[in-house]
This record gives sequence, structure tokens and C-alpha cells, in this order.
Amino acid sequence: MGVMKTMVSLAVSHGKVGLRTAKNSPFRPLLSCAPVAMVTMDRGAHTQDITKNIQYISNDKIKISADPATMKLDKLPNKPICIMINWLLARQKHVMKYATLYLEQGFDVISVSCTPWQLMWPQKGSQLVARDMIKLMAENDNGQPLTIHGFSVAGYMMGEICVEVMKDKERYQPTLDRVVAQVWDSAADISELTIGVPAAVFPKNKIMQNTLRAYMEYHLKTFHTVATIHYIRSSQMFHTTLCRAPALFLLSKSDPVGAEASNKSVHDSWVEMGIKCTWKCWERSPHVQHYNKHPQEYVAALYSHLDSHGLVSQPEKMRSRL
Repeated sequence: MGVMKTMVSLAVSHGKVGLRTAKNSPFRPLLSCAPVAMVTMDRGAHTQDITKNIQYISNDKIKISADPATMKLDKLPNKPICIMINWLLARQKHVMKYATLYLEQGFDVISVSCTPWQLMWPQKGSQLVARDMIKLMAENDNGQPLTIHGFSVAGYMMGEICVEVMKDKERYQPTLDRVVAQVWDSAADISELTIGVPAAVFPKNKIMQNTLRAYMEYHLKTFHTVATIHYIRSSQMFHTTLCRAPALFLLSKSDPVGAEASNKSVHDSWVEMGIKCTWKCWERSPHVQHYNKHPQEYVAALYSHLDSHGLVSQPEKMRSRL
């Protein structure tokens, strides 16, 4: 790969990707297994780790822990739950902006993260996160409604969750049937993988984006049986989802990662399956930044979607954002 002869080259060692500069600087892990630490940023909201990839966010200051084998929580508030599946390398302060929209409506939020390394090595990474997620949802039914709000790579993660459900439908399908509403913001398909990951890891460095993109193209070809086939299967499962809750799609025509064409393909597939879908597509706004660019329209679309399914308990707080 000729691109590896640039100023900065990719080094691959023991399933991890890192950087080695032309000046022989020490190897620095780039896509490590450890997720970014999440610290409570919002006044009044409390965040605590359930696993390295799953955090519990609540307005209540309570200590919650999970049995690592079963994912059964030792306590579970009697509140509706939003499962928020984040984009790659999402910062806590940005996650909290979206979590607050649910916290204000009396929800608790379960925040799920997936690192680039976990995405690239699904059998040792993203599939384990998906397994923990569906077990957590199944083992902790408080009789309250579930909502799923996913960003970008969350479409892939939801596909992996559906793969897990297929392994034991009797146990897990009732869990997905409890989902009352789902929201997909900038959902990315396998075809956008080599665009989205480099942009997430190096948002302001085009040279490094191109370098990582070159490696990822190599990765997809070389590790077909341990990576690529899982992406394809997940994409198929997302298109033929096992979750039949009404869905809201939020995207833009100018986003190459959460592309309009791939989102429309999912939307049309779901409509054919009888799933009620709402489509909100802006002309221009960056990937997973539609809320920043169009805050009132974003909240209005989300408010309408949640309210139509009885999920808004404090309408005045939503209206105050319009």
C-alpha cells in the first residue's frame, strides 16, 4: 500500500491499529479496546458505568450495578428507558445534550458506546457489546416502555443485536417487542464504513483520514471471514429488523456517512414490512450534527414522534426548546 509511505504510517499489531511517525516516535495505540471514560457533565444528572461500554444516566442519584454474567441490575427505577446507542468516539458532553431531551421527560438513559477497534474486530468487540445490551434489556423489564435512539454506527450495532436475538428468539424477541418507538439519526450502513470511521477518528486531518481509509479497505478485503461477513449480516438484519416499533429517520442529503440512499433503502424495507416510519431529511447538515444545525426542527420532529406514542410527560419542556 503506497499510502503507507507517507509522513505517518499505519502499524498493525495483535489486532490493534496504531500510528508510527516518520521520525520514529514510539508506537501509539489508535484504536484501543478501552472506551472513552464518561464523566457526568450535566447538573443534576448522574452517570455510572454498568460495563466498559454501557453507562446508566439518571436524574436520580442512585448506585446501580449489574451481574456481569446475567446483566441483571440490582435495582431498576420505575421509569421509561431510552437505549441511546452512540456514534464513534462520542464525547460525554455531546451525549448529554441528547440524553437531556429524555431525562426531562422522566426517562432514564442507558448509553451504549462502541470503539473503532471493537467495530473492526466484531467477534471480540462489537458483538460482545451487542450481547451485553440485549441481555441487559431482557433481564431488566420494569414494565415501562423502551425507546431506542441510535446515531451513525448504531444502525450496525442494532443489526448485531438482531443477530443475537435470532440465536434465542423465544428469550429475546419479547424484549424487542417492548420497544415503543425508535429514532435513527444519521444511520450508517456497511457501504459508508470506510468513510465514517476515518472521519470520526481524524475529524480535522484529511491526510490521516485517507491513510486510515486505505487501511480499512485493506482490512475489509483481508479479514473477510472475521470482520466483513459480520458487517454484511448485520446490515441484512437491520434492513429486515426484528424491532417493529414506529421509527423516525433523521438525516441530511449532504451527509456521506449516514447517506440518504442507504437510509431510504432501510426506510422503504421497513414500510413494506408494515412498520410506521417518519422521514425527516435536511438539505445540508453534517453527520450526527442535525440537532446542532437545526435545533428547533430536530426537537419538533422528535417531540412529535415521542408524543404520538405517549412518551412525553412534560410537554412544556419540549415546547420551550421550539
